[in-house]
Amino acid sequence: MILGVSEWLGAKIGMQASHVRVGFVLLVLLAGVGVGLYLILWLVKVLSK
Repeated sequence: MILGVSEWLGAKIGMQASHVRVGFVLLVLLAGVGVGLYLILWLVKVLSK
């Protein structure tokens, strides 16, 4: 949503972006790793272009 990671990842793995977003929110709330994972995936997205 902010950096486009959910839509990019959803397209890569064949899921809807909204499902990926819910997954990130759950990871943030349950384990606290969602933010770090989001930033790592954003770097992968940017560097893979």
